[in-house]
Amino acid sequence: MSPLSGVLGEAWALYRRYFAHFILISFVIYLVVAVVTALLSLAAGSWGAFLGLLLSLFGMFLLQAALVKAVQDVRDGRVDLDLGQTVRAALPYVGSVAIASILASIGITIGLALIIVPGLILLTFWSMIVPSIVIGGAGAIESFGRSWRTVRGHAWNVFGTFVVVFLILIVGEIVISAILLALPYAWRNFVADVVAGTLVAPYLATVVTLVYYRLTAAHGQTAEPAAPGAGYGQPGGYGYGQPSPGPGPGPADPGDYGQHGPA
Repeated sequence: MSPLSGVLGEAWALYRRYFAHFILISFVIYLVVAVVTALLSLAAGSWGAFLGLLLSLFGMFLLQAALVKAVQDVRDGRVDLDLGQTVRAALPYVGSVAIASILASIGITIGLALIIVPGLILLTFWSMIVPSIVIGGAGAIESFGRSWRTVRGHAWNVFGTFVVVFLILIVGEIVISAILLALPYAWRNFVADVVAGTLVAPYLATVVTLVYYRLTAAHGQTAEPAAPGAGYGQPGGYGYGQPSPGPGPGPADPGDYGQHGPA
């Protein structure tokens, strides 16, 4: 059975359960960026528009990191980080996410412009870049190799999962645009972008994060870096509720079979 079997349903259940929390993070970041960008454009003309573009890019990368961090936080069944704590926890990763995302966008765009297929391949194998940085602690360049190894062996499943997700998102944006038809064109596009982004981004981040956790488990990898000095029973250590390793027979010793200890 594919490690991604049922991942969309799990993502939807998590999205619904923590809908208010996810939407608050997404809406606040979208709203702040949109308002400040509009004010800069009005106050400083073309220079303001350029600064607004940079701010929009920063906001997009911050939103990606914050939502992945939020999904990581609620996987234990409770919200430990509020809005401010989530944003602060995501800030250290924004630079790496920005560098990796820009490089990936350039590579994928070139691949799509050539004969489409290389772009789709890169899009699939680099889809785990953001969780590799935010959850796995990888650097911007390291995240490409980490993402590739995570997806390897399950590329078709990953590609199919994201095709379904993007089809759902396209339908959602069409519905939102239809609902806002009564608004003037400029306002309709602005409101549709904010509303669609606010509703869509958390679900996409939930899917990406859950896919990352499932694939790392399928490969026998560690999804999150171990904390310094962590042992058994500690977050980031060997495992919850198991005794810490100590002196004794090695793993190859027949007396070790059936006993507690590191495999």
